[in-house]
Amino acid sequence: MHAKDILIEGYGRIREEVHAAVDGLGPDDLAARPSPDTNSIGWLLWHLARVQDDHLADAFGLDQVWLAQDWEKRFGLGLPARDTGYGHRPAQVAKVRVASADLLTGYYDAVHEQTLGALRSLTAQDLERVVDENWDPPVTLAVRLVSVLSDDLQHVGQAGYARGLLLSA
Repeated sequence: MHAKDILIEGYGRIREEVHAAVDGLGPDDLAARPSPDTNSIGWLLWHLARVQDDHLADAFGLDQVWLAQDWEKRFGLGLPARDTGYGHRPAQVAKVRVASADLLTGYYDAVHEQTLGALRSLTAQDLERVVDENWDPPVTLAVRLVSVLSDDLQHVGQAGYARGLLLSA
């Protein structure tokens, strides 16, 4: 098995969990927060999709799905076009109100398809390519892919936990 196959499997699991986290939820459920200083299910999943979209588009020299496919306009969040949610304070989290689970999963699925296309083209040498020299040591494509995978799995787990709290209330 090639490393790209492991990455494809890992990113596929994110997609499954994103869909499971929003199944049957409406806009108010997606915006619900366990407390005023926590993130909503909608924000968590929007953020993980935005980070994956932003970071992988940059690493592979692609356009962000968010902008190229007009998802930014479809969501209509009133945030800067390239905002990924990084560093959002509670008031910014509250601005991320998603109209439907289908909108959220539609965007994630589009990001996932672009991710799969990029991953399928990988070679072992590609994984060694430096994609970010702002860190010491510089970040390779392999490290970036695992970093995004880890971040996304953490956030989708948080969304699943928030769903459990919401549905048990």
